[in-house]
Amino acid sequence: MMRNVTFAATQFAVTDSFDQNLELGESLVRKAAAQGAEAILLQELFAGFYWCKDQDPKYFDWAEPYDTSKVLKHFSALAKELGVVLPVSYFEKSGNAHFNSLAMIDADGTILDNYRKTHIPDGPGYQEKFYFSPGDTGFKVWDTKFGRLGAAICWDQWFPETARVLALKGAEAIFYPTAIGSEPQDPNWDSRRHWQRVMQGHSGANMVPVIASNRIGTEKGDSCDITFYGSSFITDNFGEKVKEMDKTTQGVITHEFDLDLLAKQRASWGLFRDRRPEHYQRITSL
Repeated sequence: MMRNVTFAATQFAVTDSFDQNLELGESLVRKAAAQGAEAILLQELFAGFYWCKDQDPKYFDWAEPYDTSKVLKHFSALAKELGVVLPVSYFEKSGNAHFNSLAMIDADGTILDNYRKTHIPDGPGYQEKFYFSPGDTGFKVWDTKFGRLGAAICWDQWFPETARVLALKGAEAIFYPTAIGSEPQDPNWDSRRHWQRVMQGHSGANMVPVIASNRIGTEKGDSCDITFYGSSFITDNFGEKVKEMDKTTQGVITHEFDLDLLAKQRASWGLFRDRRPEHYQRITSL
């Protein structure tokens, strides 16, 4: 028995036009679908510049409610047209709160459910705590046409607990949309390989493919500039990078996996059989 699914990661530099960014994202989804991709990842908060470089309340106007989000409606229609699964990152407004969120859109255009980013960073150039409340949804997996898929968002990827919970919930692959690049406080600090290795470790430790999508280009803020380093990639279930983009090129990468074969390999290796959660209590404390 085989259950082959082709995953894709994309990357591009955003513009100052919301509508143009949606068109750019759509063009890459179409390109990936034309190459056979069935589940396609766009980068974190791709509808606009990464505004968290600065603390400015004007950006709260960019947030959209889950039920009426133009971003989600646009890509719901596209998913239905192309018959593909799309994990879509967007800026969510809910009552008086704001979240860095992701909705999983199934291949028939159904918006399955909403995930709110759990871990919120705060540092030079990445001042997300000013804008986003910590997510209150818990980690999410979704049963889609092309498998049981998990997703988390950027800073979430640095935490092994996130990937492990997604795997325990049955994720057959994990998506990480991200926005990461240079560090304004130290221009010599290049986290690109560290960023990749951590996700490769999650992939290998849980024996599931990881699909990571990052933006490219230099974006200028009031307090600093950030040059995003792309390097979007896909791993196999052993954590090996099987596809990778460079630091500057817009485009798409794809890779096919037999999810039934991966499930057998995951079971036979014994990583989940041999877990001892009764000894893991310390992890629930700061």
